[in-house]
Amino acid sequence: MVDDFFSRSPAEIPMLTAWIGIIGYTLQVYHDFAGYSDMAIGLGKMLGFNFPENFNFPYLAKSIGQFWQRWHITLSTWFKNYLYFPLGGSRCSSKRVLLNLYIVFFCTGLWHGASWNFVIWGLIHGTFLVLERFGLNRLLSKSFGFVQHFYALFVISISRVFFRADDLSSAMDYMKTLFCGSTPTISNIYIYGYFSLDFILIFIIAILASTKFFEVINNKINKLAQKYAFVLHLKYVCVTLGIIFLLFIIINQLVIGSYNPFIYYRF
Repeated sequence: MVDDFFSRSPAEIPMLTAWIGIIGYTLQVYHDFAGYSDMAIGLGKMLGFNFPENFNFPYLAKSIGQFWQRWHITLSTWFKNYLYFPLGGSRCSSKRVLLNLYIVFFCTGLWHGASWNFVIWGLIHGTFLVLERFGLNRLLSKSFGFVQHFYALFVISISRVFFRADDLSSAMDYMKTLFCGSTPTISNIYIYGYFSLDFILIFIIAILASTKFFEVINNKINKLAQKYAFVLHLKYVCVTLGIIFLLFIIINQLVIGSYNPFIYYRF
């Protein structure tokens, strides 16, 4: 769905379609990268290596600062230790701290690719980190939790437009469609074709899996298993059957689909 929406001219698609596309991509890029990071950790353990966790539920963040403590932790840690700290970190004047943050996120953008889109994506995050450091965090702390959460997800999703679009012109056109609408050549009815039962199921699982929903369920089952031993055995049976079912679905999708490499493989 995401590839289809972004392959079209932003002027062709309705505002609703554009928003569904960028929300879909926000979920897609997280599960793509977090998924194969987990596979790398698991394969590493099989070979005797212990790799650190790379993601800690980043979409639960309530600020951009929190997001970067949870997203691509190995990259942000590397930039902090080998660029931000040598530049002086936070132990400088306010103007110097501001400059240090912009330098780090300018380089973070370039790390993903030599493109203005990635540079702008990095500078968007850098700008909001600067704003949070110099007053926005105090303002957010006085608001409700869901407001903070919405703010973080909104900034993250909007920045993804520059991350996903093919070039700067396409990104700006997509932003225009998101906020100003367009005169689409396809109607909203077009997107309903994607909303089959399996698509809705995958979308729901993608949203739930980006939260601690399954972790909470697992903890509650483990507590129940302390009282009733059969619950633990039932859990293992259900998990095993679930994995077999998901494996069948995945193989089926790979067979009927086209070549679909990892999104982050090109970085």
